[in-house]
Amino acid sequence: MLVTLRERMGDKVKEAVRGTFEQYLQSKGLRKTQERFAILDTIYSIEGHFTMEELLDIMNQSKFHVSRATLYNTMELLTDAHLVIRHKFDNSSQYEKSFNMTTHFHRICMSCGSVTEVRDEKLRQVIENAHSKGFSITHTSLYMYGTCSKCMAVKRRKENKEKRQKEQNNNK
Repeated sequence: MLVTLRERMGDKVKEAVRGTFEQYLQSKGLRKTQERFAILDTIYSIEGHFTMEELLDIMNQSKFHVSRATLYNTMELLTDAHLVIRHKFDNSSQYEKSFNMTTHFHRICMSCGSVTEVRDEKLRQVIENAHSKGFSITHTSLYMYGTCSKCMAVKRRKENKEKRQKEQNNNK
């Protein structure tokens, strides 16, 4: 069976993340439970952002059921351990893995709620060079709110349709 480079990289990341989480739990005097590591593994199998509900659904579909309380408590630990980042996009919370992730920024559509990631090397450099003396950056967040191209196209079509209807009514 051939294993792809991406799968091997994913396995190495999962190993490193697991080690980091084990050290974190040990430093806090917390138990290393099967549920916590199943949640961690599931998160590091997800591409992109996810909500708690989506994570719970994925966990339940994988035949590894965890309680909502266990999920929320573990997410708190993973956030504190800097293995997961919590984002507040408009009125919702979404999460994403943070270990070994490249710096990126987010565009949030105010119409449909879609979130897209933006990677801009110049912007990343400006932000990373803006550090202060005695301050160590762990991560950065930049949220850009606006309207995505799909929603703008829908709005234009609707406006054009209304304009045509108004013109037809005026010609009667």
